[in-house]
Amino acid sequence: MKNLLKLLGCASLIFNFQFSILNSLQAQNGRHSQGRLDENATEALKKAEKRLLDVSGTVTLTMLDSHKKQTAKQSAKVQYCRGMYHLTMSNQEIYCDGTTIWQWNKEAKEIVINNMPPASDIDLLNPGRLIANYAKNFRIKYIRSDNDGSAVIDMQPRSAQSYHKIRLFVNEETGELKRMEVHKYDSSREIYEFSGMSYSPIKGSFTFNPADHPEAEVIDMR
Repeated sequence: MKNLLKLLGCASLIFNFQFSILNSLQAQNGRHSQGRLDENATEALKKAEKRLLDVSGTVTLTMLDSHKKQTAKQSAKVQYCRGMYHLTMSNQEIYCDGTTIWQWNKEAKEIVINNMPPASDIDLLNPGRLIANYAKNFRIKYIRSDNDGSAVIDMQPRSAQSYHKIRLFVNEETGELKRMEVHKYDSSREIYEFSGMSYSPIKGSFTFNPADHPEAEVIDMR
């Protein structure tokens, strides 16, 4: 009987040892697998950063409440050029020359001037800059590859923001940014969809002269 108990005890120790090794190997494989996927995310973001250096097209912003019901939708013509941008909407325009931001509200006859925020700040209006500074401002995770060839990548902010993640949809081959979702803590979302994008050098102006609009009130926040 004692010998049988000893054998059972040895068998239990061997089983526990094997189980421990198996768990360790599975954990290592999981980390290695996720590591390879996150490398894919890094490559896709590097391609997207290059594609967004010079690009023009249309961005459509759709806002959803916590029940996924649409609360607002607006489109804008956009031009992005190496950190500068120009957005044109029905009632306002936003100019950024890389140093200063001018927001011209035609309906309110108001021009608001601000300094360009530092790279550590997250600017959702400028996806090229957002992606260029992802390593500094976000933790990234590769979620999946969609049937249309898009890499789905989550970016979780390293500092406190009004949202808990930004989900990007980036073509893995070309680096084209197709969609950006901002997921907020109350389960509401902002969805930016990019369409009709042209990837060529931009010749437009990214500066704004308030003196050209004497009818507008100038609010200088610098």
